Amino acid sequence: MEQAEKILNGDVRAAARLIRDIDDGIPSSRQVVKALYPHTGKAYVIGISGFPGVGKSTLVDQMIQEYRAAGKSLGVIAVDPTSPFSGGAMLGDRIRMQRHGTDPEVFIRSLATRGHFGGVTRSTHSIIDVLDAMGKDIILVETVGVGQDEVDIVTTAHTTIIAMIPGMGDDIQAIKAGILEVADIFVINKADREGVEKTINELRTMLEMSCREDSNDKWHPPIVPTEAIRNRGVPDLLSQIEAHKDFLFNRGREYLKERLRKRAFKDLTDTVKETVIAGIMQQLESSESFQGMIDELAEKKTDPFTLCDQIMEVFYAQKEKS
Repeated sequence: MEQAEKILNGDVRAAARLIRDIDDGIPSSRQVVKALYPHTGKAYVIGISGFPGVGKSTLVDQMIQEYRAAGKSLGVIAVDPTSPFSGGAMLGDRIRMQRHGTDPEVFIRSLATRGHFGGVTRSTHSIIDVLDAMGKDIILVETVGVGQDEVDIVTTAHTTIIAMIPGMGDDIQAIKAGILEVADIFVINKADREGVEKTINELRTMLEMSCREDSNDKWHPPIVPTEAIRNRGVPDLLSQIEAHKDFLFNRGREYLKERLRKRAFKDLTDTVKETVIAGIMQQLESSESFQGMIDELAEKKTDPFTLCDQIMEVFYAQKEKS
């Protein structure tokens, strides 16, 4: 397949076209991703998440700079909020990270969440595979933010970084969102602010309380203070990422295996869901009865559960006939 061969040879334009098709849900993109899949698994994937306003994009920008200085090639995926008008990403990371825009060894792409809860879109996994097959050493995935349900990044990345800042009550939010179980590394960004030591101490106390055993076979998330805008602490962060990578590929191999299995499980189940839903919706929207269902639902003559049961009965009946 010509497009797959071009991507394997590092063709940026071919990769950009495929990524666009994946994000737009173009069916032909599946065949190319299938051809690329056997060539994946070499890149190291790092997820960066955190509440809005903590400086994730500035942190990613500095991480790119540090990795490029070390001779690494990078792919960067920034998952942004969806525009209610265009359906596209509202924030353009090519603008926020424009100093890397002309670097041929850095590929940056913004994706819209498109209503997907979890901080990571369905297409993100396939796009990671494209950048991996393209030969990128490091893939950075910046998510839209951390919330009650936005922890999908843990099944996507090898190393998950949660960014916080002092004085925003993030310690309480961390418990609510289950971040203690998600993060491999905590970053306290904007560490020049008042209250940084208090935030670090409170977070350290919570981590100690959640850790039931002190074992060499268990990774203990470090806390790294940074001032990303001044590039302070970012080299320390990269050192901790390298330490976590060393842990995964040596003492934590079983943990890594389980994490890769979780990603494979999510990849498969998301693909099945997407395919089934697309098939059902295509049939529904082309049927005359669908608009009648919408009218009945709007007029409260029925409920969505009853209609869903009816739709599934028809769908399975058609499958059995075929």
